[in-house]
Formats: sequence, structure tokens, C-alpha cells
Amino acid sequence: MKLIVDCTGEGAIFVEAKADCELEDLGDIMKPDPVTLGKPVYDIPGAKNILEIPPLVAQVKIEDISNTIELYKEEMLYKSFSFDLEKLEHLRKKALQDGNLEKCTTFEALSAYEWKARCEVLNMKPDQQTKLLFAVDERSRFEPQISEGYLGNAIVLTNSLCKAGELQYNPFSFAVKLVQEAVKMVTDGYMISAIDYFEATRARPSLTATLLITTWMRLSLHTTNFDWGEPVLSGPVVLPEKKVILFLSHEKERKSINMFLGLLASAMEPFERLMNT
Repeated sequence: MKLIVDCTGEGAIFVEAKADCELEDLGDIMKPDPVTLGKPVYDIPGAKNILEIPPLVAQVKIEDISNTIELYKEEMLYKSFSFDLEKLEHLRKKALQDGNLEKCTTFEALSAYEWKARCEVLNMKPDQQTKLLFAVDERSRFEPQISEGYLGNAIVLTNSLCKAGELQYNPFSFAVKLVQEAVKMVTDGYMISAIDYFEATRARPSLTATLLITTWMRLSLHTTNFDWGEPVLSGPVVLPEKKVILFLSHEKERKSINMFLGLLASAMEPFERLMNT
């Protein structure tokens, strides 16, 4: 059974919004604040899941957003952290300095760094199992490859498992290598097996002791133009899960990276210290 779009001719939901402040009043919108940015986003009343949400909802004429900015939501705190080219290159060099790896991408280094840091600030026990979960683009990995004109989703989740103590007490290259091995695991056979499993079970992966990383760094959202010019910001308003870290390109040059995540308030302060070292 597959999902389909049933074109009923009802049209798109259209919402008009008004407010009393300028976009500049929000501060650095390159660093998403889910509480502030979430206020002008229209929620479908009574929708329990994605199947009850229309594929398109248009909301226009946003002229303000309430100036009440609250960072705390229950026990979770959401923040963004920026990584410029210098810091990203430092992470890559750190991964390569012991000679255990021949190469390292920005995504591999940053993912390993965040996985390691998150385990530390959550005070995970050394023998506690932890999992890193992230999506890999399938387009070039199928045999034969998916055609360049294909516009649908083409991703599969891959993962790496280890004990928290292994992340903490081994060199940084150890964590990076785990990320690399998770990428290499994604072959044509792996993807076909994953598709068959999902078709048969419709099961979601367990997020117990898991960090799920999703990256939008290569998405060309900044080029979207509805005849009003390029967008000031393209990205999600909130994280889909509290165990998610999202990588977004920062600034128009798209060379630095913004990392958006949620953590327990008690863990956010030590996490912030790690990010600033």
C-alpha cells in the first residue's frame, strides 16, 4: 500500500495573518526560534497526523509577529549554534590528525562531534548503547541510478551503534569513522531491503537513546522565487522530534552552518560550553 494524493478539487487552505512589527524585530532569523516563528504558522485544527494535513497551506500578508519571545517550552530548550568555515575546518583537521582516517567531510565531522557532545551532556553511562541515525541520498546508489529528472524523495535511513563510553574515551576519529561506515553501508541491496521492510511493517525506527541528524545544507530553498524575489529565510519552524539535530546553511554565501536542536534545559548549558570551546 502506497500513499497517494487524492485530488478532490477543494482547493488550498488560504489564511490571512496580520501583526504589528517588522521582520527585522525578530533578530537573527537565521537562527530559528520555534516559539517565535511558530506563532504565525497556521495549524490545521484537529489534525492528528500528516495524513490529515493538506499538502499545501498558504498563509499571506504577515506584517507582524507577537514580540513575546519565550525560549523555554516545558522542560525543553531550543537553540541554534553557528559554525563558520574556520571552525568546520578545525573539526575536519581534528578528525584526521591521528592518521586513522584518510579523508573526512564536513557532515561526517560535524555529525560525529554533535553525537559525542550530546552523549556527554546527557551523562550517558559508559555501557549505555547509543545510536546515530541519519538519511543518505539514494539517487546515485541504486543500480541503475535514479534519473536526474526525478523530483521525489530518494533517501534511506542508516545508523551507527556503539556504547557511550566508546565515544567518550576514544579519539575523535573513532566517532567520525562510525559515521563513515554508516554511509558506506548504504548499497543497492541495503536500500532494496529497507524498502521491502518498510512496505511489510510500516514501522518507524526506535528513537531510544538516539540522535537523529537531518541536513538541509544542500537543499536549494534559497533559490525559490514566487516573483517576490529570493526568500529571506527558508527552513522549518520547529523540530519534528526532540531528539533531532538539524543542519541548515547560514547566510547567503551558504558556507557556514547553523545547527538547530532541542535539549533538556539542564543539559543545554554544558552543551553550549562545549560548542564554544
